[in-house]
Amino acid sequence: MPRPHCGRLSTKTGLPGMHCPGPGLSGAKRGAGSGLPGVLCAAPGDKMAARGRRAEPPGREAPGPAGGGGGGGSRWAESGPGTSPESGDDEVSGAGSSPVSGGVNLFANDGSFLELFKRKMEEEQRQRQEEPPPGPQRPDQPATAAATGPGDPKRKGGPGPTLSFVGKRRGGNKLALKTGIVAKKQKTEDEEKPQLKASLLPPEAGSPCAMDWQPDEQGLQQVLQLLKDSQSPNTATQRIVQDKLKQLNQFPDFNNYLIFVLTRLKSEDEPTRSLSGLILKNNVKAHYQSFPPPVADFIKQECLNNIGDASSLIRATIGILITTIASKGELQMWPELLPQLCNLLNSEDYNTCEGAFGALQKICEDSSELLDSDALNRPLNIMIPKFLQFFKHCSPKIRSHAIACVNQFIMDRAQALMDNIDTFIEHLFALAVDDDPEVRKNVCRALVMLLEVRIDRLIPHMHSIIQYMLQRTQDHDENVALEACEFWLTLAEQPICKEVLASHLVQLIPILVKGMKYSEIDIILLKGDVEEDEAVPDSEQDIKPRFHKSRTVTLPHEAERPDGSEDAEDDDDDDALSDWNLRKCSAAALDVLANVFREELLPHLLPLLKDLLFHPEWVVKESGILVLGAIAEGCMQGMVPYLPELIPHLIQCLSDKKALVRSIACWTLSRYAHWVVSQPPDMHLKPLMTELLKRILDGNKRVQEAACSAFATLEEEACTELVPYLSYILDTLVFAFGKYQHKNLLILYDAIGTLADSVGHHLNQPEYIQKLMPPLIQKWNELKDEDKDLFPLLECLSSVATALQSGFLPYCEPVYQRCVTLVQKTLAQAMDSMPEVRQSSFALLGDLTKACFIHVKPCIAEFMPILGTNLNPEFISVCNNATWAIGEICMQMGAEMQPYVQMVLNNLVEIINRPNTPKTLLENTAITIGRLGYVCPQEVAPMLQQFIRPWCTSLRNIRDNEEKDSAFRGICMMIGVNPGGVVQDFIFFCDAVASWVSPKDDLRDMFYKILHGFKDQVGEENWQQFSEQFPPLLKERLAAFYGV
Repeated sequence: MPRPHCGRLSTKTGLPGMHCPGPGLSGAKRGAGSGLPGVLCAAPGDKMAARGRRAEPPGREAPGPAGGGGGGGSRWAESGPGTSPESGDDEVSGAGSSPVSGGVNLFANDGSFLELFKRKMEEEQRQRQEEPPPGPQRPDQPATAAATGPGDPKRKGGPGPTLSFVGKRRGGNKLALKTGIVAKKQKTEDEEKPQLKASLLPPEAGSPCAMDWQPDEQGLQQVLQLLKDSQSPNTATQRIVQDKLKQLNQFPDFNNYLIFVLTRLKSEDEPTRSLSGLILKNNVKAHYQSFPPPVADFIKQECLNNIGDASSLIRATIGILITTIASKGELQMWPELLPQLCNLLNSEDYNTCEGAFGALQKICEDSSELLDSDALNRPLNIMIPKFLQFFKHCSPKIRSHAIACVNQFIMDRAQALMDNIDTFIEHLFALAVDDDPEVRKNVCRALVMLLEVRIDRLIPHMHSIIQYMLQRTQDHDENVALEACEFWLTLAEQPICKEVLASHLVQLIPILVKGMKYSEIDIILLKGDVEEDEAVPDSEQDIKPRFHKSRTVTLPHEAERPDGSEDAEDDDDDDALSDWNLRKCSAAALDVLANVFREELLPHLLPLLKDLLFHPEWVVKESGILVLGAIAEGCMQGMVPYLPELIPHLIQCLSDKKALVRSIACWTLSRYAHWVVSQPPDMHLKPLMTELLKRILDGNKRVQEAACSAFATLEEEACTELVPYLSYILDTLVFAFGKYQHKNLLILYDAIGTLADSVGHHLNQPEYIQKLMPPLIQKWNELKDEDKDLFPLLECLSSVATALQSGFLPYCEPVYQRCVTLVQKTLAQAMDSMPEVRQSSFALLGDLTKACFIHVKPCIAEFMPILGTNLNPEFISVCNNATWAIGEICMQMGAEMQPYVQMVLNNLVEIINRPNTPKTLLENTAITIGRLGYVCPQEVAPMLQQFIRPWCTSLRNIRDNEEKDSAFRGICMMIGVNPGGVVQDFIFFCDAVASWVSPKDDLRDMFYKILHGFKDQVGEENWQQFSEQFPPLLKERLAAFYGV
């Protein structure tokens, strides 16, 4: 089962962030847990890893399931029922396609469900055709470059077969505007309070309606002065501004003043007007539900009336305000919004058209699921064709908006887009060579996503698309090149990759290699000319929690990263280079392609490598070393003959005068550590170890970090081979204690913990204990209980204690006592303000439940309410671990879990139905719901209908294991209690059952009985009609395994 996020990081020799960083994130930031030194992060090879548990550093989203995320056994079906269980109702079963219409007779025996579905779709199509056509498009002239694109797609009937997808792409970055406002501070009673005018009071009954609202002049001047003051750099002024804002927010029509300044006060400078809008946006986020209706109406009316402001900054601010109001549940309560914005697209005024499109793009980004839902009568049926008209608009900004809007609906396979898919692709091809880089970028982004979800429509044109992407990967605009480079990452995940790409490798490989060189701006941002910086203190924002554990298991690459969640942080260490860029993407693409083509890649690479690795320019040589590391995993067998010559050269590069060369050499050598260790020790291991230990004491912090990470990898590969050198190794690591700044100290804990894991009891010598323990215990005593550094140090100490065995006895009691105190403190303050503390506590509780439940059971009545309260997906890692712990407690408590079911069940059902929930949390939630149903079926079964569909889609892609077994037993028992709860989504249950490769005999028997029970109740004819919806592989599998 996906285990808890334990807060453990490791430095695998894998190219982190380079292994197909996950479908659905094409073009978005990648490299979470990435490990190209100076590329993906300063720590060479940093990567999430697991040792029998879910490894998760605090404040990051979990990677894929330990059980496989699409791995062994579940890839039998590239798609679920119809298309994919995730694909949406219409594509799977539609209205009436469910085998059951009620809870008594398990299938409606009139055989009409398919006919009903067909009629529903025809009716919707007829309604669309009868609607008045949208207003005239404004392509005053065709787009300048709309001549030809790759291929010549011919329109075909129907959307055709589709493939399942993973993850969801969120569209481009929103405008971020700094308000210059600092954190709030409470004002003392005697400090001056702002003098508020009477007009800042709530409107009385009979007051003028919102449309006639006018500000009081003195009140307006007060608000303007406040806005001017808020732009002051003076901290004291900022505090006063915050206090005044807090007081003014007590008066509802303060928000009228803010919208008035934004939309009407054109005499004011744009930054002040925009700032007014952003303060209002924050108020909407925090208090919109308490706005009096006249205030809310005035704001909405002003937004729509002024979306065409002459200033692009004001238009963008109004767009942000509109989507913020819409996201507060107002899309349903503001029915005129979408029709008005769509009508404004027809305006002859450019500003109005662009402003409306900007607002629509933000709404599409933030509310894509809602726009394709029955709750709003599926406005996409109108909006998608409308957007497509504007692909040929004369303005590149409008063309770009139009593509970006449609792109939001590709990954979700919105039905309105699938109905227009051929037109969409034709329009994209027409814009392929557009003069505007933003248009080209959005075209590339669309093609990358289509490659993932509608490859069937691209295959006829694949040769032309590949040629096009080869050109765009070299685009002079790096943003375009980056989007195009994503194409190779996504293509590498497709079964057709080898077949369609083999003949293009001769062109592609040099392009990717060229993209892996640092740009001039990269070098400036990375301070590439600074060789010695070890005395410069780390800035606190650079220091993210690091935890040591095994590097031996690389987790699947994950795409989901919900916007705004605590886990959405990037794991790169260089803030300046934390964004996904062309160098990282090129290296990632080369890595995944090396895993696809293996040795076939080398004839295209080796001639280039020879020139790069021995090049006199350090930047070129550095890129060659990166290339060598990137292909290590995929091309290892083919590289073996060259390694006896290359490894000594790389060891020599560890002494290069350039810090960026030394750091990349550390990382690349760690990628070949397995081979180094397989040779006689004196040949390569000893020289490599000696040089890496020197680099651990390098004067450059980036090199220290790279060397420490690489050495930890070498430790894991070499294990007891290091025993003869332990004294020398410990001398170096202990010396680093006095040398390292804060961030690298955390990595040092990792290296020491890994050394202890690798050499085990050989560390239990008085000489070694005397060297190692004093500095560790000194740090242990220095750190306060609230210090986050305590956790990585505790991880390190736990490994050291295991290795030292009896040698740790002198330190055992104080360490143990403090650990007990920490656990007691944390559980007593379960709502601790640090999510990392709760996250680790729940992981520990789950482990204790498995290991020694007899000691946990007396406290279950105290723990369960705490766990229930923490089922809050706003804190993904905390929620994940609480969910996992509940599942483990279920398996120990059995039927005694009954009093606690209602305490947690509603929250779990809400989480599993929540849009954009990360995959691992969905899997853990599904397993825990299944386990609850296993031990208390009577209590959970009544809610079956509310979670059965997402339950099935969450667990269809994990490998067979014990956790999956217990969850499916639970679902079978619940179906026995409440068969009516599964009938509407029975097709999803069939698909989930078919994902099993080898269930235990008694579980297979449970599946058999349920499938045949349903088939017998509906009769052969209705079953045949129902099963016609199954994709061929699902049908074959159910027939072969269960005879249905």
